[in-house]
Amino acid sequence: MSFRLTMTLVLSVFCLAAPAWADFQAGVDAHDREDYATALQEWQPLADQGDAQAQYQVGMLYHKGRGVPQDDVQARKWYEKAAAQGQTKAQFSLGTLYFNGEGGRKDYQQALRWFRLAANQGMALAQTKIAIMYDYGEGVPKDKVQAYKWLSLAAKNGDKSAPLLLGSLDNEMTPAQVTKAKELASEWKPEGQ
Repeated sequence: MSFRLTMTLVLSVFCLAAPAWADFQAGVDAHDREDYATALQEWQPLADQGDAQAQYQVGMLYHKGRGVPQDDVQARKWYEKAAAQGQTKAQFSLGTLYFNGEGGRKDYQQALRWFRLAANQGMALAQTKIAIMYDYGEGVPKDKVQAYKWLSLAAKNGDKSAPLLLGSLDNEMTPAQVTKAKELASEWKPEGQ
């Protein structure tokens, strides 16, 4: 392929993507001004075209009732589209909707699925949610070692509540359990890697 053809292709892709980015940024600017109706006008066409970030933002507007009536069914729909494309915040938000039974029935298995996908991308808050599920036995067998492992990962990734929760959990476990949990955390690798 000639240099000229390669450059033409690269510039074409950039020129096509630039207007979409401008529309997305216009939505961000409107959102920051709390002009949620305009944010939706900017993001909706992008979301309809399959842009995962715009889909997440549209889902968030529905979830919080900003610029639209609050509607968790719509939020779940848009989060799911973005989450299926690997958008981490959408995966976490979708997991939260399933965990709480918002926009449909409560489903701990689906919540865990989406939390794990976000956790595999290093999202500390998703790791904390998984820890809580193990600590309380919600959708998984109650397992303090697994809870401690996930909280250790969350703390390492910056969740500010995780060290406090670890301290509390530490008091409920034997030294052998804590050692095992720390070992599991140090050996942990995201699924599929």
